[in-house]
Amino acid sequence: MRYAEYDVVIVGGGFFGCSLAAFLASSHNRVLIIERDTDFMQRASYVNQARVHNGYHYPRSILTALRSRVNFPRFVQDYRDCIVDSFEKYYAIPQKFSKVSAGQYKHFMERIGAPIKPARKGIKRLFNLDLIEEVFEVTEYAFDAARLKDIAVARMRNAGVEESLGTRVVELKQLEDQKIGVICRHADDERFITASKVFNCAYSQINELLTASGLSRIKLKHELTEMAVIEVPDELKKMGITVMCGPFFSTMPFPPRNSHTLSHVRYTPHCSWLDTAEGYVNAYDFFSRAPKESKYIHMIHDAQRYLPILGEARYLDSLWEIKTVLPLSEADDSRPILFKPHYGLRNLTCIMGGKIDNIYDAMEEYKITLEEC
Repeated sequence: MRYAEYDVVIVGGGFFGCSLAAFLASSHNRVLIIERDTDFMQRASYVNQARVHNGYHYPRSILTALRSRVNFPRFVQDYRDCIVDSFEKYYAIPQKFSKVSAGQYKHFMERIGAPIKPARKGIKRLFNLDLIEEVFEVTEYAFDAARLKDIAVARMRNAGVEESLGTRVVELKQLEDQKIGVICRHADDERFITASKVFNCAYSQINELLTASGLSRIKLKHELTEMAVIEVPDELKKMGITVMCGPFFSTMPFPPRNSHTLSHVRYTPHCSWLDTAEGYVNAYDFFSRAPKESKYIHMIHDAQRYLPILGEARYLDSLWEIKTVLPLSEADDSRPILFKPHYGLRNLTCIMGGKIDNIYDAMEEYKITLEEC
């Protein structure tokens, strides 16, 4: 067994892990990031709708909407080279089954300072106005997930972060000096690492590491999700459209594939389960054995009722992933961060974000934790 010592070890090489590694390297000498895949940002950081949030998606959670509104310009500035803003974005509110009316939606967005105005008539004519109450033009962008990865990894490496790819963290142990022992395995090579601080940023695998280390699990909800990749008709190629707030859908440009994604509140999640103190299912194991039979036909049949021209879209394939959220978010569709310092072990912090710009909230929480200490 090989031995090494670090100031900080980060478990998980998604966007959160890579960004936190670069952030922490500015104040710590030796920082190591460990990722079980052979490359960074290959799972949830890539398989998502690549939306740069500006508050519009959260009309029932004032905190999430406000944080999105605050983080939006910062994210756009920090990651300008991967931002895609060459399309128009529209949010439509249905006559029925929406949890907010058009008036409530507009008032909410005006309160948080998010730009919003009625869409022009030519755009509204694309919708079934017997079912849609109002359509709004908003300011919302997408990001190129492949380019975002290049930026995040380059910043991490420039900051001097060391990396261990294709490596699985097997167990964490509390040591006598309040440091943490990190047992990890790369192929047949086992390593024992001593770290002053460990950050568990493994997203859907957070509880795998906690369980393996004999620590209590965090209550998390997991969903097996499908995002359809589609070629939209010419009229929609420079548009992103979201119909909300309820059992509706969203289609967004997906820059890495030069296409669009289609997600549906009712059909994107294929199944779900909870991690609790009493029960646990390894999300990666479930993902590997779960059947992946597309529900695209159901997505498109429902979506074209509201946006008839979408029926001309051509299905390409589907992106599958495990989506993990905090169960408390179910009531108002909020996306707070999970930030749990000293969780089960001294100097072990568990972190998870529900959307890409939560990274700034995680950094702020870390600064607050330092001040409290």
